[in-house]
Amino acid sequence: MGSKESSPIGIFDSGIGGLTVAKAVMEALPAEDIIYFGDTARVPYGIKSKETIQKYSAEITRFLVSMNVKMVIIACNSVSAVAKEVVTEAAGELPVLNVIDAGTKAAIQTGKNQIGVIGTLATVNSGAYKRELLKRDDSLIIKSKACPMLVPLAEEGWTDNEVALKTLSIYLNGFKNNGVEALILGCTHYPLFKSSIKKVFDDRDIEIIDSADAVARAARSRLKKTSMLNTQDKSGNLSCFVSDHPQRFRELAERFLGREVPDIYIKHLQE
Repeated sequence: MGSKESSPIGIFDSGIGGLTVAKAVMEALPAEDIIYFGDTARVPYGIKSKETIQKYSAEITRFLVSMNVKMVIIACNSVSAVAKEVVTEAAGELPVLNVIDAGTKAAIQTGKNQIGVIGTLATVNSGAYKRELLKRDDSLIIKSKACPMLVPLAEEGWTDNEVALKTLSIYLNGFKNNGVEALILGCTHYPLFKSSIKKVFDDRDIEIIDSADAVARAARSRLKKTSMLNTQDKSGNLSCFVSDHPQRFRELAERFLGREVPDIYIKHLQE
């Protein structure tokens, strides 16, 4: 096996939410090593200017390239919306995938005509999902809803209790009887609410599009196509890097991944 096949996959996010993407990639590609970078010193990105997000994203991509990754996955919706070209340039010849492209492609493949999108205020206000969906099929009917309370609930571990269900009911009420056939989870924290979202919709026939699963499938397809899959008979390793060691990071990381987290390394990036 050549060195590139055994090289790790690089995944980055503005903070901790992208670990749901790392988890999906680990499940889809169990032999692959993963280097995850969370920019915990500078989170959140959604309130920052496009230029600042692009600058931070280029710095992180250069770090991942220096770690000899074979692919870069943007697990951050804010970066996917405004900086994917900058990341692609910084990554050089490496393939770059992002959650918005993967999520919209997966939504189109369902064949559903009315698609709901939920995300943070920044992601919904950017119109990125709607723009990409209509670019692929301009006959689609897109309905979007910002759900800002879901991120703090996810980080508190309140994803399947009475508070979570009540909050989701309020946010999703407008989607229940207005024809929405598929729902894109446009934030990396939201996969943690999948079972609760199904309860809110009373298990009716609505397709839930998890961008984390979608980008993991896209990564597998791309690596297979380019003969870069790690075919070793082993379990891959996860290495976590953060730009600051926030309180509770390990606890939150283990909740998002559903497993123990090995060493967490600090990597300060230039301001």
